[in-house]
Amino acid sequence: MKVAVSIPDAVFAETEQLARRMKRTRSDVYSRALAEYVARHAPDRVTEGLNRALAEIQESPDQFVRTASRRLLRRSRW
Repeated sequence: MKVAVSIPDAVFAETEQLARRMKRTRSDVYSRALAEYVARHAPDRVTEGLNRALAEIQESPDQFVRTASRRLLRRSRW
């Protein structure tokens, strides 16, 4: 999808340099930057990703990890 936006000249110049250095198109750099920004500001997506990864692993922690976790949580201030 094509979108027209206004950005400061300095940001444009830095993006041009970055695109050349990375050997990527300007569109690719802007697209990746926006995707990263959206991911940072959508914590539910991070949680969903972690939940998917944990569901795939499906390993329960061993007894040592359980005991250590409980001890640590007891000492932590909530």
